[in-house]
Amino acid sequence: MLIRLFITGGTFDKEYDEIGGRLYFKDTHVHEMLRLGRCRHQVKVRTLMMVDSLEMSDADRHLILENCRQAEEDRIVITHGTDTMAETVRLIGEANLAKTIVLTGAMVPYAFGSSDGLFNLGSALSFAQILPHGAYIAMNACYFRWDNVRKNKSEGIFERVR
Repeated sequence: MLIRLFITGGTFDKEYDEIGGRLYFKDTHVHEMLRLGRCRHQVKVRTLMMVDSLEMSDADRHLILENCRQAEEDRIVITHGTDTMAETVRLIGEANLAKTIVLTGAMVPYAFGSSDGLFNLGSALSFAQILPHGAYIAMNACYFRWDNVRKNKSEGIFERVR
């Protein structure tokens, strides 16, 4: 069971410019993360975009959906910024694809060394293998269905709506 992994950016892949004092994108850390996590599962990686989810447009979300729709694989993981992850998973969930699609991200950039990203990526890859078809978010060892999730911005966590 091959898993397709789509990269879209988000905190997951941000770098820190010490001189300018800003976060920016350079390249994805996913290949290194898979190696460090000793991933033994076959994963095919493709970068779709490198954007902060707050800057993600509706066209970007539809591009993600279309790539999910066209993927040969029926198990997909998407790295995504956490601020608008619930919006993207809702669009994918409403499309009702016959695939298992799991979005994940990080609250702290991987490059900082204390990121939750490595753990979340491993969880997402595992959930993608065992969950039934549908769209989900995987964060901090929990998974959430597309129609029952929100980001609690005051606590910095994802939670069920009801």
